[in-house]
Amino acid sequence: MNTSTQERTLREIAEHVGGRVCGDPDTVIRSAATLSEAHAGDITFLANRKYERQLETTEAGAVIVGREMPGLRVPLLVVEDPYFAFTQVLVLLHGHRRHKAVGVSPRASIAPTAVIGADCHIHDFVTVADNVRIGNGCVIYPCVYIGEGAHIGNGTVIDANAVIHEGSRVGSRVIIHANATIGSDGFGFATHDGVHHKIPQIGIVVIEDDVEIGASCSIERGTLGETVIGQGSKVGDLVTIGHGARVGPHSLLVAQVGIAGSATLGHHCVLGGQVGVVGHIKIGNHVTIGAQAGVINSIPDGETVAGAPAIDVNNARRAYAMIPYLPQMRQEIRSLQNQLEKLAAAVNGGAAGPGGDKEPDDSAQSQDVE
Repeated sequence: MNTSTQERTLREIAEHVGGRVCGDPDTVIRSAATLSEAHAGDITFLANRKYERQLETTEAGAVIVGREMPGLRVPLLVVEDPYFAFTQVLVLLHGHRRHKAVGVSPRASIAPTAVIGADCHIHDFVTVADNVRIGNGCVIYPCVYIGEGAHIGNGTVIDANAVIHEGSRVGSRVIIHANATIGSDGFGFATHDGVHHKIPQIGIVVIEDDVEIGASCSIERGTLGETVIGQGSKVGDLVTIGHGARVGPHSLLVAQVGIAGSATLGHHCVLGGQVGVVGHIKIGNHVTIGAQAGVINSIPDGETVAGAPAIDVNNARRAYAMIPYLPQMRQEIRSLQNQLEKLAAAVNGGAAGPGGDKEPDDSAQSQDVE
């Protein structure tokens, strides 16, 4: 991990992110920190207004904000998107993770028919099977297994103990974190006379360019076709994506999401932690699904849903807001039921004569006598 820093003035940072300085532009910035933990020489950011009062007490050297705020003693860097600008500053000051240049380790096992691109760094105990093609500038950490016929694009990084099964297609600039499994068999069984018979999984996994796969994920190969992770999508740790599922470009799947086979997600979807999606449904573009939601039906474009089963987020908020009051509401309903039963009994009892029969009508009797 790269821990070195590049010292910059606030003026230089403003030029880098396209912002404007309110305060001393010669303020020296050496590192970055959170709003509450920053000290002199640190830059931080404000993206959520509920933390705005911390601007009065922060010890930061400068704060990235989305609008001018007169009267503050701390220098401000005003930008359109504070969170993105802070990301740019982090890269400027610290850079991304740097990978040690090791070349191709003699302790790696590489098949004679495998093709390895230029400037690759393959660590100890990596296994590369027959007919594998690895692009230029890839980094493959210890104990990775790459199965027969797999293709890896340029500039891809595969962390320790990951498995890329046979036939998988991994694009360029992909990051696959430790212990992830790409192309394992899908969970497919045909049950006959009470016995579960394994269905051969003869499809593949396709991971497009600029995708990041978190630690200990499992991306299952298609039963017949492809399981696809679209360009630029980011998949958190411990996510399982079933056989034949398709995740559209630039989607975000937070940790512990589970997507069943043949489900389809559009582009720019966001799934919170522990979301479960049943198979064979379609989720549209720009859909947001709250954490722990259970999605059992297709969702049109642009919707935000939550809950289990997942429903419109506004309805879900109202429904979940009632949960603490359900025991009290149950008691009140029972009380009302008891009162209604007593009223009904009183009315029925007052109208009934001996033996439960209705009292005779005197006027009717007198008319009969007449």
